[in-house]
Amino acid sequence: MATRISPASQTRDDSYLANIALLYYQEGLTQNDIATRLGVSRATIVNYLKESRERGIVDIRVNGQSLRSSLLSKELSARYRLTDVYVAHVGPEAEANFSLRQTARVAAMAFHDIVSPGDVIGVAWGETVKQIADNLPLRRIAKTEVCQVIGSMESDRLLSAEDCAIQIANRIEARCHTLHAPAVLSSVQLAESLRHEPSIKTQLERFRSLNVILTSVGGLSENTHVLSSGILDRNSLEELTQKGAVGFICSSFIKQDGSPLSFPIQDRMIAIQFKDILRTPKRIMVASGQHKLKAVKAALDGGHVTHAVLDDQLALGLLNE
Repeated sequence: MATRISPASQTRDDSYLANIALLYYQEGLTQNDIATRLGVSRATIVNYLKESRERGIVDIRVNGQSLRSSLLSKELSARYRLTDVYVAHVGPEAEANFSLRQTARVAAMAFHDIVSPGDVIGVAWGETVKQIADNLPLRRIAKTEVCQVIGSMESDRLLSAEDCAIQIANRIEARCHTLHAPAVLSSVQLAESLRHEPSIKTQLERFRSLNVILTSVGGLSENTHVLSSGILDRNSLEELTQKGAVGFICSSFIKQDGSPLSFPIQDRMIAIQFKDILRTPKRIMVASGQHKLKAVKAALDGGHVTHAVLDDQLALGLLNE
């Protein structure tokens, strides 16, 4: 029987949005059909459908097994001894923004496939993590906790580290532990003093008990986030690359073989230590774009990843290396 909506019910309550969702997803009406039936614009219907997803009225689920069952996934898992690889199929002509969004959508689905009730989840920062947070479905994972793993930084381009952690925690109804400190301090002494503050010390100690960490890996090109966020200046970036660094994970720099490279600024940072990343059982790395090939390969070669979410062009690039 067709779902009908009376004019009197046209308010944006859950019932109204649910009925619109039924017309679209179950009965197969087009957005134009629904707009005509309700006497509103197609743009209004688009917004209502988006709102119904954001409010958890509509829960679109994709079987995680399907996302990791491709030949690309299996070959990469075998080569790098990974637990799972999830591939976002974007095609060779995809623009960078589309590849990032699609990879983040796949990562958001994979997140629910990987995270278990009771897990303590470390959340990193950057545009990729921001996109995952934006696409994460509103679905509770019982008794979970989310930890911000790097301090705050000022950037017009990036959602702050604490906002990423808070947003993900809200989407899965988890307890959230934010890190109330700057990412980079002006001196080693000040950073060391802050690390001994009780609230900061408790959070840093919590990193040793993570079950999951969600991060991307950044390259060290001229448009890298460690420049735009103010963590590094151009002179420091040049010095790092001269020393052999090809990428970074959270606050740690890695060389081509995946080995960590220490750098003075790390002594002034409030963030998770590389050893705490490596002791975390489930380490999810999400990346898209050929410009990250060297950094991603280094992270995989170093054994720093257990679960990877990649776009298909990056995955092919890794197999062709």
